[in-house]
Amino acid sequence: QVQLVESGGGWVQAGGSLRVSCAASGRTFSSYVMAWFRQAPGKERDFVATISMSGGSTYYADSVKGRFTISRDNAKNTVYLQMNSLKPEDTAVYYCAATRQVGVYSGSRYSRPAPYDYWGQGTQVTVSS
Repeated sequence: QVQLVESGGGWVQAGGSLRVSCAASGRTFSSYVMAWFRQAPGKERDFVATISMSGGSTYYADSVKGRFTISRDNAKNTVYLQMNSLKPEDTAVYYCAATRQVGVYSGSRYSRPAPYDYWGQGTQVTVSS
């Protein structure tokens, strides 16, 4: 069982930056693919970014490519999402997700909610114009 706890959300003006973190319980964090999804009010949960268990491979949604960076520290059981050049349309609840990596990492395979077994409670990010 893996428990995920997000932190670092908040309010920021458009063009600003914010970093959200996700701390995972357990001793097998380095075996898990990690991802960030987000959900705005009245909308479906959308993929943001994913990172392989080693941290060597990442994959991003087109809407955040070049602005957001996902990273992980396996020694600290933590995954991060650095968000730069934030836009009002980035406003959402951001969720961390985890699943065991199976075989070779494929970003596209892990860009949908279905493979993920564990989810955090979410952290609110609000970007004002």
